[in-house]
Amino acid sequence: QVQLVESGGGLVQAGGSLRLSCAASGRTFRSYAMGWFRQAPGKEREFVAGISWTGSRTNYADSVKGRFTISRDNGKNTVYLQMSSLKPEDTAVYSCAAEKDPYGLGSPNSFYNYWGQGTQVTVSS
Repeated sequence: QVQLVESGGGLVQAGGSLRLSCAASGRTFRSYAMGWFRQAPGKEREFVAGISWTGSRTNYADSVKGRFTISRDNGKNTVYLQMSSLKPEDTAVYSCAAEKDPYGLGSPNSFYNYWGQGTQVTVSS
């Protein structure tokens, strides 16, 4: 069974930065694409960023392009989300997810079947 544990959330002022981490265990991390999603109160969960199994390809939602960076360290079984120039509208619970099948690309429409519990990010104005 795959386990994903996020950390790094918190309260930050607008314009600030945070780095989220997601530690994975339970299968060969390096073979699977990963993604970050977020859900704000009263809104549907949305794709934020994804990274391919090799780390060579990344995908971003338009709303975070140029501000967020996804990366992975296969030696540490960890995926990161560096968030900069944060805005109040970035406030949400952020969750990492792993694709079901190996050798994926971390696309918005990929099938992610393992999820972490989420970490709260609050951006004050």
